[in-house]
This record gives sequence, structure tokens and C-alpha cells, in this order.
Amino acid sequence: MAKRDALRELQSRLAQRLSAVRTEAPSASWLAIECAGVGLLLPLAGAGEIFPVGTIAPVPHTRPWFVGVANLRGGLHGVVDFAAFLGLRPTQAAAEGVREQARLLALNPSVGSHVALLFERLAGLRTAAQLQREPDDELSRPSFAGPRWRDDRQRVWQEIDPAALVQHEQFLGIAR
Repeated sequence: MAKRDALRELQSRLAQRLSAVRTEAPSASWLAIECAGVGLLLPLAGAGEIFPVGTIAPVPHTRPWFVGVANLRGGLHGVVDFAAFLGLRPTQAAAEGVREQARLLALNPSVGSHVALLFERLAGLRTAAQLQREPDDELSRPSFAGPRWRDDRQRVWQEIDPAALVQHEQFLGIAR
């Protein structure tokens, strides 16, 4: 009898939690990364798994920012030096000893591409409650650049849309 009552109570609490989640407004959340000192935000839905920088096989006749391919959990991913792609610094070849904090972010397969972004530092997670949207400055930005956000330390973060990034003409043009 006690087990039955405990089970009913558990089911009741779970139903209440599910109901609360359904009625709450969805909150934006991002993975914060740094590329050449610039703060970037990638929506968690588009971000996949983070990996240490391991063996990256170079691919001949590709753009300098296309570092090569890497085997990440049994899947072959193209690796893009994201800071170099964005023009924030010259490319950093995989053989040149990448800094210890550097990581690979494999984008979520739902964005339609098996690509990993090489970035310098993971800066954690951010939510909409931690950030304030910056007014539009009307500067020309690529189609994958979303709004800019400011945190409580007055640091500006640029939102990146992974689905738009993998469809961008320059991003798709890896061949020289």
C-alpha cells in the first residue's frame, strides 16, 4: 500500500513539473566560445559535442582556414579554424601546436553538416537572463551573424547561427 502511494505521489510531482515546463516561456541559451579574443555565442540546439584537439589530417588544395578532417567518435568531420575563417587572425595550422585550451566543437548534425569548429577557449554557458541585447549598429555582417549581446561585465558577444553558417557560400567554398 505504501509503495502504491509513493508511486502516485511521484507521478503527481512529475506531472506538475512537466506542466510547469510546458507553460514556461522557452529561454535562449548559448555555448560561449572565444576566437582570437572575440566572444561568440552558439545556440545550444546547434552546438554538438566538444572535443580536445587531436589528430587532424590535412586536406590538400583547400583554403588555409580549412585545417583538415578529424575522426570524432567514429564520424569524419571537416575542421575549420573559426578565427581564421572569420578573418580575426591568420590561420593556425594544426601542426603548429595549438594552445592547450583550444577545442573542437562538432556542430549538431541537425544543422546539416559534419563540421567541427576549432576555437581557442570555452567560456561556458550563457542564458538570456545573463545578457542584454545590443541595439543594431547597422554594420554589414554575414548572414550567419545574429544579434549582439552584452553581459554584466560589459563584454559584447556575437551570436552565430550554425544552420546559416553551414549554408554560407564562403563556408561551403573550401577548395582553392
